[in-house]
Amino acid sequence: MSGRDGGENLVRVLGRADVLALAFGAMIGFGWVVLAGSWLLDAGSFGAILAFLLGGTLVVFVGLTYSELVSAMPKVGGEHHYAWRALGSKAAFVASWGIGLGYVSVVAFEAVALPTTLEYILPDFKTGFLWTVAGYDVYLSWVAIGVVGAVAITALNYFGIRPAAVFQTIAVLFLLGVGALLLIGVFVGGEAANFRPFFAGDFSVSVAGILAVVIATPFLFVGFDVIPQSAEEINLPYRQIGALLVVSVLMASAWYILIIVGVGSGMSQGQLEETSLATADAIGNLFGSAFFSNLLILGGVAGILTSWNSFMVGGSRIFYAMAESGMLPRWLGRLHPKYRTPSNAILLIGGLSVLAPFFGDSALGWLVNAGGLGIVIAYFLVALSFLFLRRNEPEMERPFRAGRGPAIGIIAAVLSVGIAVQYLPGMPAGLGAPEWVIVGVWSVVGLVFLLLMDVPEYDRSGD
Repeated sequence: MSGRDGGENLVRVLGRADVLALAFGAMIGFGWVVLAGSWLLDAGSFGAILAFLLGGTLVVFVGLTYSELVSAMPKVGGEHHYAWRALGSKAAFVASWGIGLGYVSVVAFEAVALPTTLEYILPDFKTGFLWTVAGYDVYLSWVAIGVVGAVAITALNYFGIRPAAVFQTIAVLFLLGVGALLLIGVFVGGEAANFRPFFAGDFSVSVAGILAVVIATPFLFVGFDVIPQSAEEINLPYRQIGALLVVSVLMASAWYILIIVGVGSGMSQGQLEETSLATADAIGNLFGSAFFSNLLILGGVAGILTSWNSFMVGGSRIFYAMAESGMLPRWLGRLHPKYRTPSNAILLIGGLSVLAPFFGDSALGWLVNAGGLGIVIAYFLVALSFLFLRRNEPEMERPFRAGRGPAIGIIAAVLSVGIAVQYLPGMPAGLGAPEWVIVGVWSVVGLVFLLLMDVPEYDRSGD
């Protein structure tokens, strides 16, 4: 299963804080800055909080299946090994290839999100018009910021997991500092009257609004699965790895509820309807200064960087694991002799992120939407793996056990199918033609690799 010997291993250097920073930072991107207003308008203040409590609870069920499996099989590539052992090589390829699309799409999009975000602070920095893609004007200065960011994140990961983890921890601490400032602002300048309406309308309207927010929450929690990807680099007891995964989801839930409380106290219903950056405008209102709005935008930039860094870790490890097992070209399974990182996989994903800004904002949005479907498919196959292994290998050592029976796995599988349905045409998160083209092309490329691969049965000798 693996051609590595004792001198060719990934290095176990990640501690508790590193693991939490990777997972939490992955889940907290920039959406909390721009979407909070729509959550409050759709569901009301209490309705939005209830939606995130429900959404977070649902995601915890998926996370619990991961927690048990990562404690039982702490191997680089996470889903790849779970599905390979439980369901066979073809299912493992589908799970790995699907989540690989999700990771690559996020990494590529962050290279676009960075210059887009900076426009809020420096609205006149665009210069050197290049071309228009899908209605979006692309400028040289805008592209340059994205490319510099992509090169920096790629280099950070290339030179070792430790530098990437240190950077992640620093950025997450800054992000948490901004969150703490928002909470203080609630007590400094918050208005209880702004929380009205508590719900969006009468019972049926309120339920519809809450469900609209609940449907969106799983996409905001994508990223906890980075923990299993880097399992061979975590220096902790296996049971703790599983527990930390669940803790990271709970932390993200608390974060989003904090944002709702902060925005809900800082902006009235009328103000919410007129803003495109509700969280930034809310903290400005709470402290009575635009300085705090710009500071929160910098917190959003930190969220972009933490998400970018985490998904670079996750994406490079999944491709590395696939190459090790013979599902992708072997050169992607090379570890750097000095830095012990999957250097070629990192360079591949980094190269794609360098190209991303040249396509502008609109085209990359399609890629992210298509990538979400791949992630949900992987979640479903992980839930199935959980159930199959519970039934077929009850004696397998599970340092972290997610319940005694199969209930958690069944709920996680049903949840995953429910989310996947939302991508179908006509649904609230339904994919458009460009997204389906991306899914189709990615699937065809995957099918080629699938037909060419010659993968042995899963090797349990090392377990």
